[in-house]
Amino acid sequence: MPVNTNLGAYRQYITGSLILLMTAIIWGVQFPVAKSAFDSVNAFHAAVYRFGVAALTLTVVLYAVEGRSSFRINRESLKVWLFGVMGMCGAPTLIFGGLMLTRPEIAAIIVATQPIMAVLLQRFAGGDLPGWRTTSCVLLAFLGVVTVVTQWKSDLFHSPVELAGAVMVLTGSLCWVLYTFACGRYKHWSNLRLTTWSMMSGALANTLVVVVLISIGLISHPSPDDWYQARYEILFLTYIGVVVGMFAWTAGSRLVGPINAMLFTNLIPVITFFIRYVQGYRFSFLELAGALMVISALVLQNLVLRQKHRQSQV
Repeated sequence: MPVNTNLGAYRQYITGSLILLMTAIIWGVQFPVAKSAFDSVNAFHAAVYRFGVAALTLTVVLYAVEGRSSFRINRESLKVWLFGVMGMCGAPTLIFGGLMLTRPEIAAIIVATQPIMAVLLQRFAGGDLPGWRTTSCVLLAFLGVVTVVTQWKSDLFHSPVELAGAVMVLTGSLCWVLYTFACGRYKHWSNLRLTTWSMMSGALANTLVVVVLISIGLISHPSPDDWYQARYEILFLTYIGVVVGMFAWTAGSRLVGPINAMLFTNLIPVITFFIRYVQGYRFSFLELAGALMVISALVLQNLVLRQKHRQSQV
């Protein structure tokens, strides 16, 4: 019996790891894909389509699986709606809006630091003071991000567009971390129900953002030809990046555990850098050095978390 149990756990871990590997590849590819799409369709209209279609799809699935009762409106469901606005509107709007102003590899590097943000957020929320190893990882990751973004060129500050994009991506990443923390309060909800409700409020909020931006003249409606030019990219970002990516991440992290799952987020910038290289972009020494610093910090921090987890189980 123990042999069969161990074999089952091993197969579960391998299955979960393969699912998370696929998810990391999807999310690493989506930054260059999104950057290409934004040449025709801006990030804000793209978000309306991506999350609108995903919300409709998940709503149909939720109704079929859990029935009408899962759509009951009460104080708890309204709170989920608010968290959904933060995670499904604030995060993608700022991250992909920032991507319009900066490069895919910069966005991927910043997004990959979310585990570090989670550590800091937990401390600010009253958690334990991070140890010296965690603090060192935070500093190393921060130094790596600064290196990738600025390449230590002072003239970048005289043309702050790319810096503004990086700040938007950073703020959007923080929104996603806050959303993830908030979702932890609703473990009694199914993943399908929580994701669907969040997606519905996010879709409505993204639509409101577009209405406001158009009304003040910051953006304009893409033409039908613009949508046609970006049709493949938008379809990938919607069905693969949002629908498949969300469910794959949830399924994989449940199989291997959240601590092991965090390790796979380190692959996102690696995939993005590889895609950009295939596209013909050649990285400077400082860009590669900064990326290596961030990835190393994330791996080391994951190892620290794994060690703490093992000690807590003793």
